[in-house]
Amino acid sequence: MSVTNNFKRKSFAGQNASAAPSSNGGTQIKRPKRANDDDEDDFMDDPAFDDADPENKENVIEIGQGPGYEITNVKWSRPDIPPINSATDKLVFQQIDLDTYTDTDGTPHILDKSRPHVRGHNTVIRLYGVTDEGYSVMAHLHGYIPYFYVNMPSDSFTTADCERYKQNFQAALRSELRGKDVIHGDVVLSVEIEQKASVYGYQPNSKQNKVLKISVLLPRFIATSRRILEGGFSWTGNQTQISGYKTYETNIDFEIRLMADLHIVGCNWIEIPAGKYFIRQMLTRGMVGQQLKLHSRCQIELDIWAQDIISYPTEGEWQRIAPLRIMSYDIECAGRKGIFPEPEHDPVIQIASMVIRQGDKEEFIKTVFTLGTCANIAGVGVIECKTEHELLEKWADFLREVDPDIITGYNVQNFDFSYLLARAKHLNVPTFSYLGRLKDVKTTARAIVIQSKQMGRRENKQINLEGRILFDLLLVLLREYKLRSYTLNAVSYHFLQQQKEDVQHSIITDLQNGNAQTRHRLAVYCLKDAFLPLRLLEKLMCLINYMEMARVTGVPMNYLLQRGQQIKVISQILRKCKEKNLLIPAMKIMDNGDDYTGATVIEPIRGYYDTPITTLDFSSLYPSIMQAHNLCYSTLITDGRIKQTLSEDDYITTPSGNCFVKSTVCCGILPEILTNLLTARKRAKQMMKEETDEFRKKVLDGRQLALKISANSVYGFTGAQVGKLPCLEISQSVTSFGREMIEKTKALVENEYTIAKGHEHNAQVIYGDTDSVMIKFGV
Repeated sequence: MSVTNNFKRKSFAGQNASAAPSSNGGTQIKRPKRANDDDEDDFMDDPAFDDADPENKENVIEIGQGPGYEITNVKWSRPDIPPINSATDKLVFQQIDLDTYTDTDGTPHILDKSRPHVRGHNTVIRLYGVTDEGYSVMAHLHGYIPYFYVNMPSDSFTTADCERYKQNFQAALRSELRGKDVIHGDVVLSVEIEQKASVYGYQPNSKQNKVLKISVLLPRFIATSRRILEGGFSWTGNQTQISGYKTYETNIDFEIRLMADLHIVGCNWIEIPAGKYFIRQMLTRGMVGQQLKLHSRCQIELDIWAQDIISYPTEGEWQRIAPLRIMSYDIECAGRKGIFPEPEHDPVIQIASMVIRQGDKEEFIKTVFTLGTCANIAGVGVIECKTEHELLEKWADFLREVDPDIITGYNVQNFDFSYLLARAKHLNVPTFSYLGRLKDVKTTARAIVIQSKQMGRRENKQINLEGRILFDLLLVLLREYKLRSYTLNAVSYHFLQQQKEDVQHSIITDLQNGNAQTRHRLAVYCLKDAFLPLRLLEKLMCLINYMEMARVTGVPMNYLLQRGQQIKVISQILRKCKEKNLLIPAMKIMDNGDDYTGATVIEPIRGYYDTPITTLDFSSLYPSIMQAHNLCYSTLITDGRIKQTLSEDDYITTPSGNCFVKSTVCCGILPEILTNLLTARKRAKQMMKEETDEFRKKVLDGRQLALKISANSVYGFTGAQVGKLPCLEISQSVTSFGREMIEKTKALVENEYTIAKGHEHNAQVIYGDTDSVMIKFGV
């Protein structure tokens, strides 16, 4: 089977259909959960979304009829794809994003029919990516089934009881779902007995216990199942109602679990083996064979069993980055004097866009869409529009044809996108809102709340652009840098020694109302505002750093931009637990006010010092403490009876009074994760020294930085009391060891470096904080 590429994009008038399953060929499209999984804690100093309803994992998004395909500008479009034979040709691409949806049209029938699959509702994974040649790809992954674990109902429970337990639990789940989901067939697919151990609490000889693995039809059923089981569930084999059910991994994000099971990490390379996949065809192509509706605007859209993909580790040649298309844009509005622009009243008069391929030095597309005439600009495509309606429609066509993988700009998430969407709605531009890669899904702006101790409580906009990454540089800088001012002008001068064009906001409307020359001045100003974010992106290596962080922690890059710190750590713990056959308990959130003493701060001796002050600091203090003392969930002694079976040489008692077994008895999960991270960081830094290619050096530098940040995040994860897996015993032990080491360092310096011991001066520690001391040696 082969396909040739005529996937060029030209909008035609769409229909605003109401959201309904039937409007998308039997497919209920869902937006993955983008919500906060973190508490406001010192560890959570980056923005994160509130998660008020943990069961609301998905939100139904708006569906209509998106624009079709037609060539408009070859320069804008992706390169033509050659014929592809799915029987003999493999496909390799770098995935940049994923999401899931519920399929109701029986798509797996087109694949190997001999494999077991569920008829009717199926959870399908969508991977979006780009090949080395720059072709865009979307892969539908079938056959992955959601599951979780729960402790055994009783010691007498056997395999013979599993089917009866399944039927009883299914009845309870259906009763709970009544009125919410109309699903025919099983909602509980299987109940199996497995041997596992909990990661929480040391178990002698790695003792494992029997647990039930319960597989359910859809991911959203897991939270409901947890509530049923933990609330008390009885079955016909045991009429006594059990209130002590403990569930495992019911609070793990579905995307994080499937990535761990399929060995996928953020932004890694995926191979689709020859003979294992089915390419979807356009219904209008007249090609022979089974037809399936195209969901996306990607050049290649295919179906495959999830277990058949090959996921490459991010090492060696697989550290490379595909030629991703990065688009930066900026808009200008003609506001009223003294009033901030409002989409109900103030028109969009210009939109400037610049597109560059990852790895290139220069933008290959520079355009500005203007309302009215505009004098020519060297090297820039000027698209003049007679009406604002035409301007918005043509820019949306342009975006769909360019098909960017990354969309950036400065404050585009909270202003530009929201304004354009609101303005298009006000002017009734029906095709404008189809800006993502799913051709029939509308882009919307939804208000969400961000809360962190660093930034306080603030409202943000969430923009869905399925298959594209919205990389708002302002939000990245707010998260990563402490600056005096975050205006584009101030940031550009600070990092680039460049500034915006000298146009005051107060004269923008006058320039627009002038002539082609005054609008030329405005267009140059708008283009500069689209140009500067691309230079900042390159200078600060933001995209590379985030991509490497996604690879190191195993989460999608979108999660790094929209979620807090905890998701990165739980992803690594889950992967390590899978290796060790351990389970992560679903902890109940109980913020009982318990706290622990934090790091030591030695009061400063204030004054002006005209002699040098020496700073001594510990390298990776908290990670080093956790490694040195084997501090982990799996090494924590929670049962006094177990402690009695150990000799004093088998465990340590921390300064905070907690007990952990030594690594000679059981090596902890967290120390192992930290050892791997810090070893990989040293390796990346050594490779940087040996690397001659400048781009490869940047990738390696981003990797070593991501490894450092990930290692430092592990301690904070254990101290987040309303987090995924809090453990006060670990966090207070770490800080107690840290205090002890700082105090010993101070005493050592002030006792050893004295006149009495032959030195010229008495050393004095004038300040200390967490992992460092500042010393006046007097020389």
